[in-house]
Amino acid sequence: MAAAAAAGAFSLREVLEAFQRCVTEQREVLLEPYLSGWRGLIRFLQSLGTVFSFISKDAVAKVSLLEGHCGGRQGQQYVSLQSMVRHELAAGPAALRARSDSGCRTVLRLHRALRWLQLFLEGLRSGDSRTSVVCTDAYNASLAAYHPWVVRKAATVAFCALPSRDAFLEIMNVGPREEAVAMLGEAIPYIGDVYSITQELFAQHKLLDLP
Repeated sequence: MAAAAAAGAFSLREVLEAFQRCVTEQREVLLEPYLSGWRGLIRFLQSLGTVFSFISKDAVAKVSLLEGHCGGRQGQQYVSLQSMVRHELAAGPAALRARSDSGCRTVLRLHRALRWLQLFLEGLRSGDSRTSVVCTDAYNASLAAYHPWVVRKAATVAFCALPSRDAFLEIMNVGPREEAVAMLGEAIPYIGDVYSITQELFAQHKLLDLP
């Protein structure tokens, strides 16, 4: 795993291990492995060239912002999503909504993108459709609602140039196609678990529509 990270190459195993470490026995989502998983997913997006740059560049900025919170003077408040939400809501909902650099707002943007990636990877695993169709369907079911028309149009056009499923499975860097499919089957439930916990937490505190 370290070798893959050092080389800057995507490794599905790295993402799997990060999201495995995310959820505690108390069902809290730890931010350190969450961000580690996202760094792996960003390498996946970047390995595909400019097609996903409109998502990967935004994810890089959001991960960097969260890393700043985690490593800052109040880093102990950013150990988990739950502690972050408690800390940032302590100032009041209005103050939180006014902050463009809040951890909650930043996680919400990553959360929406994670749903798209979850659906896309699930589609790759099942292999029922062409990658362009899988990616477009996943995008329309998740991120599209939060993007202006011009971005949605550009995205769907770009998706038409996606490589084949076999090419995607090779990018996973875990060996033969069968191994990649099997590891996707392992990884997707962990990603889905993190997504579900985050969705429930943000819904509970009415944070799903942060500006």
